[in-house]
Amino acid sequence: MAGNKIVTADGRAYRLLGVDRSSAEFACVQGKGLWDNSPVDQASVDAMKTWNIHAVRVPLNEECWLGVNGTPGGATYQQGIKDYVNLLVANGITPIVDLHWTWGAYTTGPDWHCKDEHATCQKPMPDAKYAPQFWTGVANAFKGNDAVVFDLFNEPYPDLASDWDKTLAWQCLRDGGMCTGIPYEVAGMQDLVDAVRATGATNILMIGGLEWANDLRQWLAYEPTDPLHNLAASWHAYSNNACASVSCWDSQVAPVAQQVPIVLGEFGQEGCGFDYMQTLANWADEHGVSYLAWTWNAWGCTTGAVLIKSYDGTPEPGVGEGYKAQLLARDPYA
Repeated sequence: MAGNKIVTADGRAYRLLGVDRSSAEFACVQGKGLWDNSPVDQASVDAMKTWNIHAVRVPLNEECWLGVNGTPGGATYQQGIKDYVNLLVANGITPIVDLHWTWGAYTTGPDWHCKDEHATCQKPMPDAKYAPQFWTGVANAFKGNDAVVFDLFNEPYPDLASDWDKTLAWQCLRDGGMCTGIPYEVAGMQDLVDAVRATGATNILMIGGLEWANDLRQWLAYEPTDPLHNLAASWHAYSNNACASVSCWDSQVAPVAQQVPIVLGEFGQEGCGFDYMQTLANWADEHGVSYLAWTWNAWGCTTGAVLIKSYDGTPEPGVGEGYKAQLLARDPYA
């Protein structure tokens, strides 16, 4: 890290440009194995390379990693993740491991789609019960390999639970504890930074904002303390998010990008076109922001955010074709 730039070991500025590779966050708790019966072999990585993909974000399941719930779990799950991460690194691709689904019964807050205490869906914040333990394990697995980036929590939304009291939400995000509207004890981002650094791991850490990582307005004011000063802001920006226009990005996101690296860890648009994504990616290019599109999974693009028709890299019309062309025209060192 150098100022607001991610840099390589030899000091060159580098942007993380690529895709998300979903499956490991949900398959193990849905009876679908580790990767939803989809390939994670060399051929599948070769297909990514035909798109000029240089970074892949890999969402994980907290309970499967720890062996608390799901199959595979524990050592088998961990080894599968390590094997894929190591394969990506061996191919010159930066893996971002992301804490995506976590424990915690979110039953008393505003209505949401998930009330299961197990890690079977998105929760508003990581839990104090397992999340620090998860990050201790992940950090120990990958410390010494700074090519691996740690995204500490996918999409925080404690502001929904606090009835949109942003001050309470930012405090919850950073400090954790018993947060308004969340019935379980929360691990704040400072807790997770501390858990990783206590292992000796020096990897870049990504920290999200509020509103499902779309709101970065107070990110700098509530930035956790990192003794290594190696934090990046994690930002998500879909077409249906509150901040989904150039004017909003200019006013809310650009000031943060001037101070710290921003990684747009997920973006996409409703429908299967590419116009919103094109505008956002071009804006990110102009502001030195890294970006990864959701998602490199052959699920069929009917509502949006699916890039490929098959794991050989055949793009979906519109969204996939547009994003492939975008990546092919970009150099992560530029």
